[in-house]
Amino acid sequence: MNKVHITIDGIQLYVPENYTILQAAKEVNITIPTLCFLKDVNEIGCCRMCVVEVKGSRALQAACVYPVREGMEVYTHTPKVIEARKVNLELILSNHDAMCQTCTRSWMDCELQALANKLSVSNVRFEGDKKRLPLDVGVSIVRDPNKCILCRRCVSACKNIQTVAVIDTMNRGFDTVIGSPFGLKLEDTPCTNCGQCINVCPVAALHEKSDADRVWEAIYDPNKHVVVQTAPAVRVAIGEEFNMNIGEAVTGKMVTALKMLGFDRVFDTDTGADLTIMEEGAELIDRIRGGGKLPLITSCSPGWIKFCEHNFPDMLDNLSSCKSPHQMFGAILKSYYAEKEGIDPKDIFVVSVMPCTAKKFEAARPEMQVDGLPDVDAVITTRELGKMIYDVGIDFPDLGDSDFDNPFGEASGAGAIFGTTGGVMEAALRTVADILNDSSADNFEYEEVRGLEGIKIATIQIADLKVRAAVAHGLGNARKLMEAIRAGEQFHFVEIMACPGGCINGGGQPLQLSDVRNWIDIKAERAKSLYQEDRKMFTRKSHNNPAVKKLYKEFLGMANGKQAHKLLHTHYTPRTNYEE
Repeated sequence: MNKVHITIDGIQLYVPENYTILQAAKEVNITIPTLCFLKDVNEIGCCRMCVVEVKGSRALQAACVYPVREGMEVYTHTPKVIEARKVNLELILSNHDAMCQTCTRSWMDCELQALANKLSVSNVRFEGDKKRLPLDVGVSIVRDPNKCILCRRCVSACKNIQTVAVIDTMNRGFDTVIGSPFGLKLEDTPCTNCGQCINVCPVAALHEKSDADRVWEAIYDPNKHVVVQTAPAVRVAIGEEFNMNIGEAVTGKMVTALKMLGFDRVFDTDTGADLTIMEEGAELIDRIRGGGKLPLITSCSPGWIKFCEHNFPDMLDNLSSCKSPHQMFGAILKSYYAEKEGIDPKDIFVVSVMPCTAKKFEAARPEMQVDGLPDVDAVITTRELGKMIYDVGIDFPDLGDSDFDNPFGEASGAGAIFGTTGGVMEAALRTVADILNDSSADNFEYEEVRGLEGIKIATIQIADLKVRAAVAHGLGNARKLMEAIRAGEQFHFVEIMACPGGCINGGGQPLQLSDVRNWIDIKAERAKSLYQEDRKMFTRKSHNNPAVKKLYKEFLGMANGKQAHKLLHTHYTPRTNYEE
């Protein structure tokens, strides 16, 4: 690519001609403040916090969208620039609901607060009218329009990336708000509860509905046996809540912390993932051999399931009938485990620690129960767990390592990679290949379904069958793939995850400042750690997990059999676009 010669604050440099001033400044370690800008999500220059002076231009320019050109001279910290940034920030703060002491972002990283510190804004010269709008409280997501700064990041994530488009700007001038069509609550729209709007919000205008109080109440109830399970993506993210390295695997510390919080047993949802592969793999083989409906589409992502129910109800029969891993595991804990331990299932309280806000909605679905008991009683996000650990004063980085509890202490590497896009597909292929070949394959790392490309397509030879597979992550990519299938493109097996990158980038994962997100590929770092976890495991295929083998032998019988279907399978519901 051609390069251009520019000067920034007296420093001469050559940068690609498609760069913005913001990107060019980063090349020489000059950090220009931003607020509305988020790389690959929102690049509209509306907040004006990144303004700079460009020689020859009468107006200040937004560095996040202003392209470089040959001979350009840029000044990033003149008195005019600094004053403009401060005034812009003070105007945003003038009508912000600044209840910082009780804000959900107060103990973490509020980008607005960080920017005020960076620009040394200690007082606000303007007094704006404070909004007093009602909260929108759903089963998964809480929307607080009084804290909204109209950066429009959430709108872009929902409309442009996820193609759900249930929030947008409404009204004009001071009356502008971010809202849903017809003033509906989010839960009455086709919202998928994916939480990507939360992940991009710089303040606390969007956050998950916390179940932490319910979990504490159960822990302190002497009549409850409280069991917790943790998803694979949590272990490579929870450390970030305590300023540890992005993507650092902290499985042992996490287990120690959970035991210190007072949970009676700590289990690994990877075991539920191994169960899912046993059931989903058997379902795929049955459909291929028996002429069933293809492609078989994975059903692990509840955000994707709700998206499909709203947008592709004619293709619900293509979805696997398998519950997601944590729901499967919850059903096993209230049946097999309860029987083994001699505990009344009504006295078992199952908590799932998930990287996902949509899991809250999923756990509350009436389809996710057996004999009148919900599979999972409460779902908390990675962030909620971090806050619980922080609240009781546990020094997480200095904790020692502990192991998951028996009888489910063992899981496979295949279960671990469920947390990243392509992981479910690869885990399933490892098992299906062994079953169809009637032997154990030595080469079972399917690189062709890995990576962060939006849609991946691969043809994989298994025995005498060429399996045509597709993987999509992010609901915008899911829509493209589903429309291609609806138009006649042929596949045997399809994996779809609602969140870009998969569960590692779920709506309940630790929030990172845009100063980090804009320059570090967080999804790639977390995914890398999960693949490293997989390689360290003694057992790397779901069907070789000893605990799962024992479970089928003693309790479930055959995969996809009658008992398995009662506990581990479900059904889906066509939905209208807007609920009455």
